[in-house]
Amino acid sequence: MITSKTSFLALIGNPVSHSLSPIMQNAALQYLGLDIIYIAIPCKNNDLEIVVNSLKKMNCKGLNITIPFKEKVFNICSEISPVAKKVKAINTLKLLDNENWSGTNTDIDGFIYPLKNLNLTKKTAIILGSGGAARSVIQGLKDLKLSKITIISRNKNSLNELVTNFKNDIKLEGLLNTNKEIKNLIQSTDLIVNTTPVGMSKTTNEDMMPFGQSFWNTINSNTIVYDLIYNPSPTPFLQFCDKKGCMTIDGTQMLIAQGAKSLAFWTNGLEVPFAVMHDALKKYL
Repeated sequence: MITSKTSFLALIGNPVSHSLSPIMQNAALQYLGLDIIYIAIPCKNNDLEIVVNSLKKMNCKGLNITIPFKEKVFNICSEISPVAKKVKAINTLKLLDNENWSGTNTDIDGFIYPLKNLNLTKKTAIILGSGGAARSVIQGLKDLKLSKITIISRNKNSLNELVTNFKNDIKLEGLLNTNKEIKNLIQSTDLIVNTTPVGMSKTTNEDMMPFGQSFWNTINSNTIVYDLIYNPSPTPFLQFCDKKGCMTIDGTQMLIAQGAKSLAFWTNGLEVPFAVMHDALKKYL
């Protein structure tokens, strides 16, 4: 029961109406018996600072931050974790002493969760896309000790920036999607990760898969294919790769794992029920 003593956690973004975070987080909070609720708050781009700082005065214990604010909240935080600084993105805020926000990033832990037991040390990977999500993926693959990462993108500027930012951490190359080397690379790589939004909303047949279906004709059945998209599940890309014999992973486990890591951060290390969060999501996916 919600009372005058109930505190809350919230997701801040624009838009947030599609988010499933309230479903899984409230299931976990109820299971843990905490007098806390989790809500989604839409926020206009120009209102971020006033909204986030106002929540300090309203019994808010912490926030998740999503698109387009993961970089913009840096100026609001008085404390930022090293990993958030490295990937230049914050997705979780915790209120310290009812006064200051501490920011971190749980996307990396979420991303590597379904990969940890697959023995990817010294293996190779391709990342599709060079946006913000690719930064967390690069850091996660670095932590898993892969030997080489190739980023494929349409955007030359963001591609070059990523390679420059991470080139001292791991063997990294960037290729535009028109590069003729890619066909052979797809055939030989161990892991492919889609960080683009392609497949999330279906338009034309060509747009249902990153760079179009014909781009993937050389994919090897031994390749692991990981799509960060969790709705729909599976995406057209994963359906195609599954038919090719590949092991496929959708974004559901990442969504839950990053949410569980956030909840543990807010509750000072409380053990969070992954299975309870997963079961709650299954009804909606």
